[in-house]
Amino acid sequence: MMRYSEEFRYEPLAARLIDQIFVETSCHHSYRFMEFCGGHTHALARYGIEDLLPKNIEMIHGPGCPVCVLPAARIDAAIRLAKQDNIVICAYGDLMRAPGSRGNSLLRARAFGADVRMIYSPLDALKIAVSHPDKEIVFFAIGFETTTPPTALALQIAQRDKLKNFSVFCNHVLTPAAMRHILIESQSVPSQSQAINGVVGPAHVSAIIGCEPYQEIAENFDIPIVIAGFEPLDILQALLMLLRQVNTGRADIENQYDRAVADKGNYSAIVSMANTFELRDCFEWRGIGELSNSALKLSNNYYMLDAEKRFDMSAVAVPDNPACECGQILRGRKKPQECKLFGSACRPDTPLGACMVSAEGACAAHWAYGRFRDEAEAR
Repeated sequence: MMRYSEEFRYEPLAARLIDQIFVETSCHHSYRFMEFCGGHTHALARYGIEDLLPKNIEMIHGPGCPVCVLPAARIDAAIRLAKQDNIVICAYGDLMRAPGSRGNSLLRARAFGADVRMIYSPLDALKIAVSHPDKEIVFFAIGFETTTPPTALALQIAQRDKLKNFSVFCNHVLTPAAMRHILIESQSVPSQSQAINGVVGPAHVSAIIGCEPYQEIAENFDIPIVIAGFEPLDILQALLMLLRQVNTGRADIENQYDRAVADKGNYSAIVSMANTFELRDCFEWRGIGELSNSALKLSNNYYMLDAEKRFDMSAVAVPDNPACECGQILRGRKKPQECKLFGSACRPDTPLGACMVSAEGACAAHWAYGRFRDEAEAR
């Protein structure tokens, strides 16, 4: 009996989808489709999907990696706090190596004596707070809408249990705001050949927020959006759906990933987030800049659990490495292999930019599966 995952990697069906994509691709049109999510970027690289597509279908890698878009200033603020006595910073593993300024990171701060602990869930941070009442436990919360509900749950439990030594440094960001910004940039370029024609919508994020939040984006930008899963057949089917929309002049929201995504999303998660967080007026995204209404902060009901209120977490803007092209890559303006540092000074063992540090980063994806590794090493 075929395993569940193999159903979505069935080679004969993939071949039929690719054949259909070739049949329906117009030789008189160039198609530029952006996959927003870092998970899709990795799937494209892992399965070599880009090499199987017609030459006039180009995949553009978007800013869908939460570690990649976190600015160095926010990391610096956490590092400064971690160096204080009786402070424990709890963070997800992929954030540990994310670069702050001057080569600093949480991992390096730990090597020099700071109490920084890797966790797998915000509930792990709560357990540390309960077992160490003499220390201040700060959870460094990051992520798109996918990881926001677990943070909300941790805050609700902490408030219920009246934990006095637990707080959250909130860095949760919102997908639709970033998508709007990228599309505004795309449609402002002088050449239509550089415009984005369609978007492969994120899977995990959409499982939380549903399809409806993308409706006004599709209408305002006259662009099709197809929410897709992460398996090869998911992505190929989504690309065929985008292709058909572009060819017929439609700009609709379609849900390829209907086995996991509902139109209205996960009601319990949405309510939990709404009860715990509120919009920030403005938030800096690495490589993109300040975006209004693009991130969350703790609501006033959780004032005592807000690390930014409890401690000095002021962020001082710092420039990224001028030789690093992460900003251009996150905005879809360059490919990872077009960065001069890719594969030379910047590799997974010596990462210089966030896109190589994060497991979901576009540079990490291009390196991990070897598509451009030999070329980079030959430079």
